[in-house]
Amino acid sequence: MAHFPSERMQPLRPIQPEGFLLHPKRMKIMKNHTYAISFFSGSKYKVLLCMKWTTLLLLAGFVQAYAKAFSQESRLSLHLQDVKLERALNMIQHRTGYRFLYNTAEVPVDARINISADDSPVEQILDSLLSTLHLSYQVLNNKLVVIAPHAEQLQPIEVHGRVTDSLGRPLIGVTVQVKGSAAGTVTNDQGEFQIEVPDDAVLVISYVGYQTLEIPVGGRSSLVVVLHPSVSQLNEVVVVGYGTQKKIDVTGAVAQIKGDDIAKQSSVNAISSLQGKVAGVQITNSGQPGASPEIRIRGLGTVYGDPNPLYVVDGVWYSDISFLNPADIESISILKDASAESIYGIRAANGVVLITTKKGVSGKMNVSYNGYTGWQSVTHPLKMADAHEYAILINELYQINGGNPIYDPNQFGKGTDWYHQILRNALITNHEISVNGGTEKTAYRFSLGYLDQQGLVEKNDYKRYTTLVKNDFHPLNPLHIGYTITGAYSFSHDYPPGIFHELYSAAPVVPVYYADGSYGDPTDYNVADGSNFNPQATLDFFHQQSRIYRLSGNVFAELSLGKHLSFRTSWGGEFAQQEVRNYVPVYKATLKQQNSTSKLSLTRDETRNWIVENTLTYQNQFGPHQITVLAGQSAQRYKFYELTASAENVPDNSEGDLYLSLGDQNTRFASDRGDLSTVASYFGRVNYAFKNRYLLNASLRADGSSKFTGSNRWGYFPSVGAGWVISEEAFMKQQHAFSYLKLRGSWGKIGNASVPSNISVLTVTQIPQFTAVFGNPEAYYTGASITTIVPPTTYWERGVGTDIGLEATTLHDRLNIEIDWYNKKTEKAIFDIPILGSLGTTSGTIIGNQADFQNRGIEFTLTWADQIGSKWHYSISANLSNNNNKVLSVTTGANPIYQAVGTTGSNNFNTRTVVGQPIGEFFGRKVIGVFQSQDDINNYVGKSGAPIQPTAKPGDFKFADINGDGVIDDRDRVVLGNPNPKYLYGINTTWTYQQFDLTLDFQGVAGVDIYNANLGFRYGGENFTQDFFDHRWHGAGTSNTYPSANIGGGQNYIANSFYVQNGSYFRVRNIQLGYTLPDRLTQRWQISRLRIYVNAQNALNFFSYKGFSPEIGGPPTRAGVDVNVYPMYATYNAGINLTF
Repeated sequence: MAHFPSERMQPLRPIQPEGFLLHPKRMKIMKNHTYAISFFSGSKYKVLLCMKWTTLLLLAGFVQAYAKAFSQESRLSLHLQDVKLERALNMIQHRTGYRFLYNTAEVPVDARINISADDSPVEQILDSLLSTLHLSYQVLNNKLVVIAPHAEQLQPIEVHGRVTDSLGRPLIGVTVQVKGSAAGTVTNDQGEFQIEVPDDAVLVISYVGYQTLEIPVGGRSSLVVVLHPSVSQLNEVVVVGYGTQKKIDVTGAVAQIKGDDIAKQSSVNAISSLQGKVAGVQITNSGQPGASPEIRIRGLGTVYGDPNPLYVVDGVWYSDISFLNPADIESISILKDASAESIYGIRAANGVVLITTKKGVSGKMNVSYNGYTGWQSVTHPLKMADAHEYAILINELYQINGGNPIYDPNQFGKGTDWYHQILRNALITNHEISVNGGTEKTAYRFSLGYLDQQGLVEKNDYKRYTTLVKNDFHPLNPLHIGYTITGAYSFSHDYPPGIFHELYSAAPVVPVYYADGSYGDPTDYNVADGSNFNPQATLDFFHQQSRIYRLSGNVFAELSLGKHLSFRTSWGGEFAQQEVRNYVPVYKATLKQQNSTSKLSLTRDETRNWIVENTLTYQNQFGPHQITVLAGQSAQRYKFYELTASAENVPDNSEGDLYLSLGDQNTRFASDRGDLSTVASYFGRVNYAFKNRYLLNASLRADGSSKFTGSNRWGYFPSVGAGWVISEEAFMKQQHAFSYLKLRGSWGKIGNASVPSNISVLTVTQIPQFTAVFGNPEAYYTGASITTIVPPTTYWERGVGTDIGLEATTLHDRLNIEIDWYNKKTEKAIFDIPILGSLGTTSGTIIGNQADFQNRGIEFTLTWADQIGSKWHYSISANLSNNNNKVLSVTTGANPIYQAVGTTGSNNFNTRTVVGQPIGEFFGRKVIGVFQSQDDINNYVGKSGAPIQPTAKPGDFKFADINGDGVIDDRDRVVLGNPNPKYLYGINTTWTYQQFDLTLDFQGVAGVDIYNANLGFRYGGENFTQDFFDHRWHGAGTSNTYPSANIGGGQNYIANSFYVQNGSYFRVRNIQLGYTLPDRLTQRWQISRLRIYVNAQNALNFFSYKGFSPEIGGPPTRAGVDVNVYPMYATYNAGINLTF
């Protein structure tokens, strides 16, 4: 805030005015009265806020007025939204006694303004009100304030100032910059600054860890500025569904991350940047270039369909935002509780992520560039047994099974390190440029982005081109229109889907190439099935390209319908097309790896979505009451179409021009499928506040979806929230422990329609294998099969959520505390459960409302901002969340629900969902040791005295006989682990020292398990990890935890506790060190800002898991299974931020 020195104006000499008369009958110097002044010409002007600047100065002389600053004791709390300037000034006059004088022809008294101030100086409130309207003011004697437009002829003045914190301590290195100009300076050791500026300039005062202020100079030559830590978020505006709210007024659980925080990481995907930054939000990344991370908000919201949240970008709904350039994002709001989410109805079951892109700023054009380049490498390379060790292990495997050794280990050295051969240090380059500016009535922003990311696998790469165009227009005072257009094109060379299984399994005794350049052949080295392939050959003869074209955007118009009412209409749409071309040439690499017939396959997907929304908003404040009412209507249409085609014997012309029409006509095949759904919606919300102390929020949404039938088509989603700002109570004014304290609670219902269209309709598909010959004349006819069986009563999944939160600011605004407890229940969750094939379906499942489950937990967020001495400034934010997932009920006949993970070699197994346990838990046999000898096997007997595992061999797992029947079978399976993490945490810090800035972010997960299916994914000759070689059983007494090399034989491969490992980890998520060149240097080059930085992500990782990374995702009922997963990478780069 700024304070005016009382000596800033000299006393005015008495001047006898000529040319105007005062009308004493209409001139009363009391509140609620008016003045009037008439010129001899007869023109009449209203006084109380009336007259030109020169006339006002004459009037000041006439009354022998003396310039006088606002009293330091004049403070005021004022909260107004969309009110006229005239009304705002009247309220200030009424509460403070200050009187205002201006010319209605010069001052826009009907201009709509917003102001939110708590116990702030009157001067600061007027600065905020008038600066955006390009108005200046001066304070005369007897609390008379003169308001007029900025002078046309601007004279430069020298401004001296001092910047302190709320305790009066000087702040050093604070940036003081002229808004819309490159001119600026920084404060010295005493917090003082000096700068020459136009007398109507606006100074932007900014400092890391503190709130940024904009202060109009207004002809003043001296300023005192007090900055408050940014941890105080009372007046922060957060984006919520269909609007914005001040943080202090929010009754739900909403977290907001600003674009500046995203920019402190060189992330390819904006959602990845949020990892560890928001309590209760789990983000699981993939090392695959261009892949989208998985995000879970407060655990699982739904099981069937897409478990990711709804993304709303500038009003348009998306299921994925991998196309979006992180540099274009202004803010990301995460709606976490049902009260905040329910306004989005059917799509809110998994949470809602609201993204606002950057918009233009009126003023002169400026150009910004951000670019970085670097490399990426595997975070935790997996070390496999070398050729010598592999030979030993295979010999042991053969001997255990009664065979003879097949290798002489001494003939082999290190052999081939297949991971080292195929994986690489991958280059990454990113360039972004943006242009923005505007006039008083328009603002524009245009950006271009280019990303080139190599994959960790040779030949794998990803390129992305993005653009964003955003314009806002105010052609008329009550009308605001604008549009946003986002375009993206991505291209990738893909990798073979099974390459990571091959790298894990490939025999190191096989060379990559022979001396003559041909591929090393595993069959030449007696390698058994399961690893008889050469990964290099697999990679070389894999040719697949993917392209994605995307164009989306929206256009809107807002119209003010009076003092309190406004109407908004918007139309948004998305067009996306994805094309995947795969070509298998004729080749012969090894005995097992060869192809005699070329084949070209093409898959093309096309998505067309549109959404139309209309809202009517009423806002008013009367006395201590504030109310906002929203009513809206929405219509959406989603259309998906996919065409798949293939042909064989397609010639390769070595130029990449491959066409299906060139293939054999008899081998051409084509099929298509599609989906079409529509949604009609009506919604409303009421926000009420009394004395900025008692808050109430209520909303209702009704959604009708074509995906359901009859009485199940419509869903209704109410919510209610309440808040109590305790710190605004009179009894809190005398205490100094808390400057802000709020208690809030909410309840609401949400839904899920992320299911296939016509879910209640039985579907039939033609199956080529069912072809038969019949008819007269006889002909081939393709048979059909039922593919989906759905109960006709299938209806909405419904979520019910409760949240109780506490927000507090203490210790002189340095510490911010936020605590939330929540209970989120999903009712009648849709599952696909296995059924017998005798029912006549090829899918083997039936879809229906099968279970209820809940997520319950607590979240903590602490943020501290302070300084050390006079030069070091820092902020530390820590968050911790605990979530417990539990199944509450399962439909009779479906308990438990078993879900097949998929074919994982001999390690094929299911997960289980059962009442009282988390969704998708690992279950199987419990290992209690390793048999050391045949006597050990014979002595492990049941009650009858018979051996429990009579077919076991020394070195095999010893399983617990859970039910005591003397037999090891499926009835002895127990819970082995939980793939749903119990604890998520993050620590995010920023440090500044003069021109240097440092960002350190830490992130981790605890209380989660991983099923390492790679260990049991065996057919015979696969390789082993170095860890297994070092700890395996290879004779009596050598190990009682790791089995022998026969891990894939006997019953060792069956799902058991050996394969379940601790998935907890701690990671140094992000390190960025930057240096901003001083203004005295950049101004010489006519540069506004120049910053250079170095960045490292995922540089340090700490975990006990025996794979590449414990960051393993997957579908809800099949999560946490590590098999053939793309490894995570660490990124190291250097970059530059440049603004002209």
